[in-house]
Amino acid sequence: MSPLAPVKHALAAVLASAHDALTSLGAAPGAAVTWLLCVAAVVVLVRTALLPFVIHGVRQAHAGARARPHMRELSERYKGKTDADSVRKMLEERRQLSEEHGVSRLGCLPLLLQLPVWIGLYHLLSEVASGEPVGAMGQDLVSSFGDATVFGVSLADHGYVGSGGAHLAVVAGLAAVAATLSFVTQHYFVAPNTTTEGMPETMVTVQRLMPGLSAAGILVSAGVVPVALLAYWTFSSAWTLCQSAIVMRWFPTPGTEAARRAELRA
Repeated sequence: MSPLAPVKHALAAVLASAHDALTSLGAAPGAAVTWLLCVAAVVVLVRTALLPFVIHGVRQAHAGARARPHMRELSERYKGKTDADSVRKMLEERRQLSEEHGVSRLGCLPLLLQLPVWIGLYHLLSEVASGEPVGAMGQDLVSSFGDATVFGVSLADHGYVGSGGAHLAVVAGLAAVAATLSFVTQHYFVAPNTTTEGMPETMVTVQRLMPGLSAAGILVSAGVVPVALLAYWTFSSAWTLCQSAIVMRWFPTPGTEAARRAELRA
């Protein structure tokens, strides 16, 4: 059994339950709108469940920003001292500073714990779009999912090239919306709330290129993933944009451009 199987089955249960709930309210079982709302429901439930990790990340960013000047002063004080006693003292002082400012020794581990969810959801939608039953998403639901169409384009279809102009318009449209949302999020909300002070020049360059890279990645990937996954990316990108805007507006990281803007508004 795949290590991701429990994650995929849990997400499949959410997708199937959302479909049951919507159809019980009168939605057409095989309509694309129904299935798109199911995908949106998965996004909402998964992202809501992951909010504690987001909050942890925001707190760690703030803690790291508060500790950074002290860490920099510590590094300067021990610069060039490589003897065992100096190294031991520096590590001990770093530990004390981390504890004082609330910097977790786990670092980004809570964020990494989210990866199985994202990968599991990707595989779930890909397998369902390919006609493979997964857990609560039995063959009847999988067939209904595959038969659902948006302007004649199946949610299970892949890539830019398909049956006519409608196919290209739907796929390119979804990809463009998801890519635009990603670019706006990275450029206008994430970058101003991220400090590059003390970063190596290479990391600063990557940070500057990130908005374009993230958008380009979506546009390229749209050529191989199912339409349903593009819809998921669009809904998820919209959530990320709103979430990032809230964090930047009300919980800016100290020392960033977003924090300076907040001070001017105060």
